[in-house]
Amino acid sequence: MVRMATHVITGAGSGIGAAVARRLHARGDELVLHARDAGRAKELAAQFPGARTLVGDLADPDRLSWAFSHQSLPDRVDSLLHIAGVVDLGPIGELTPKTWHHQLNVNLVAPAELTRHFLPQLRVSQGHVVFVNSGAGLNAHAEWAAYAASKHGLKALADSLRHEEHANGVRVTSVYPGRTASPMQAKVHQQEGKEYDPSRWIDPESVATAIITAIDLPRDAEINDLTVRPGR
Repeated sequence: MVRMATHVITGAGSGIGAAVARRLHARGDELVLHARDAGRAKELAAQFPGARTLVGDLADPDRLSWAFSHQSLPDRVDSLLHIAGVVDLGPIGELTPKTWHHQLNVNLVAPAELTRHFLPQLRVSQGHVVFVNSGAGLNAHAEWAAYAASKHGLKALADSLRHEEHANGVRVTSVYPGRTASPMQAKVHQQEGKEYDPSRWIDPESVATAIITAIDLPRDAEINDLTVRPGR
């Protein structure tokens, strides 16, 4: 009997995360879908029959350990896919500590904490950690300071993890999508005061293809960094 891989996924409710979850679910892999609260977990369970859910608020990473201690974590994890993220634009002169903390917590500290929790399982399976970063994780522009800082930090987290866990057989990939047609991109356009036309940007399915290519790559190779830009 062939054992299906088990994937822990954040951000499976929309955009890139939903596209990845749909593809892995369709091929029969086991999914453990993170949700910020019980209501969202119920929605995800209905959307992906047979999937397990894991509840914890990424905006409050200090309490993730407590939340997970009251739930059953998977015994095996073949991939941990960090796809959830938040963005709030604004000039540095107007960004409050609350705005900084929210983006840093969700985009950087929570992925680090989730990785810490699942590293034992990933070492046993010689699994894969994928960080869905952003073009802003490579270059920062005006009014993107807090988001870009969180994503630059996420790159550092991935790079350090790759060096630390290489001997354990754990692969680490950072994916840097350009603007992708998603609810987050609609919010960005609203904040920028621009009209949102999803046809101009990358289809989430295309980014999902890149992510799945990385995790399906044979063991003799590893994709460290993968930049995906709009082709139109």
